[in-house]
Amino acid sequence: MNDDTAAAFSLLNAAAVRTRAKRMLALGLDDKLPNFRVDLARLDHAVDLVIAATRRDYPSLDIPFHSRWRHFVVDGASRAGALADFGHLPDRAATARAAFDLAIVSVLLDAGAGPQWRYRDPLTGKYFARSEGLALASLDMFGQGSFSSDPTNSPQRVDGTALAELKTATLSQGFQVKPHNPLLGLEGRAQLLRSLGKLVLARPEIFGRNDTPRPGGFFDHLAAKAETGTISAPLILSELLQQFGPIWPSRLTLGGVPLGDCWRHPAMITDDPTSELVPLHKLSQWLAYSLIEPLQQAGFTVTDIDGLTGLAEYRNGGLFVDTGVLVLRDATPAARSYEVDSALVVEWRALTVALLDRLALAVRAKLNKNAAALPLAKILQGGTWTAGRELAFARRVDGSPPIKVTSDGTVF
Repeated sequence: MNDDTAAAFSLLNAAAVRTRAKRMLALGLDDKLPNFRVDLARLDHAVDLVIAATRRDYPSLDIPFHSRWRHFVVDGASRAGALADFGHLPDRAATARAAFDLAIVSVLLDAGAGPQWRYRDPLTGKYFARSEGLALASLDMFGQGSFSSDPTNSPQRVDGTALAELKTATLSQGFQVKPHNPLLGLEGRAQLLRSLGKLVLARPEIFGRNDTPRPGGFFDHLAAKAETGTISAPLILSELLQQFGPIWPSRLTLGGVPLGDCWRHPAMITDDPTSELVPLHKLSQWLAYSLIEPLQQAGFTVTDIDGLTGLAEYRNGGLFVDTGVLVLRDATPAARSYEVDSALVVEWRALTVALLDRLALAVRAKLNKNAAALPLAKILQGGTWTAGRELAFARRVDGSPPIKVTSDGTVF
């Protein structure tokens, strides 16, 4: 392994995300960033909003982990159990593979939908937008066999072959996309699933150990990594980043290794080949959080969940901008839309990750909880994402984030 390749792998983990995010925050606190000033005096306001949302939604503070499974809950009942019907499967491993199938596809379809798109739930007739709508749409397609090569006999599974041949029109129909109901990044989402299908077929040693190649075969790969039934959350993420890396559209590479959700920022100077690189890995970390529960239900113990970071996405980031913790040096650009690789967006996202750690410490202190009782995954759920969304709707009629990011359906 040459130096560049080794340097690339050093960025494919949660510790690298946290370390570089902290460096970005340190620069911000020294007033050395080009786009944002950091006002930690305003952090207490953000903390209070998060605690208020948490106490309202979880009065007993019995908070589940932040994961895709929360978005499958409608009117207090889990649709994943009702529609996916995992109960007919023969054993816990088969159930875990099916749950991995669903979680992987649904998370990869979970980039920002845009303010106009809505999904009409066939069961209730209600309309759902954004993450909840994307979750239900992906769940309904999964239940109908849209991602299966044998939808009649084996609907509740995802096959590499079916994904590799997925038509954009199929995804459009499943997500009820119309001229009056546009979904941002539709083609990007479809291409991402096709790339996943091709990867799954090309790597049966990872995705086809105990079945025909399928995303859910990643469960067996992780199970083989577990020691005495235990696996750490950061290891889940590292394996996701290394094994799923080739599915992402053309982005930065280093030593021939695709870096995924990793971008350049001129302030992040180092003395090695990773200079200026800022890893964030938002969708991959969202997926890592979402694989914890299927692993636990299969009998595995998942440790070091706080080893993952907060998610660098626009609800968490919007919370800090809308509360004044992060202040744009030049307010006039806020009206325009930024590419995800712009220095402003990279800076914003990295600061969000570091500030979530600061906020978590303050939330625990005010609630008299330690990290074991209130890990970051529960604070995100309780939490930061909800408070960020509610503040966005209070500030802007369409609930859009304070900084607009051009979406191709593959980042956030």
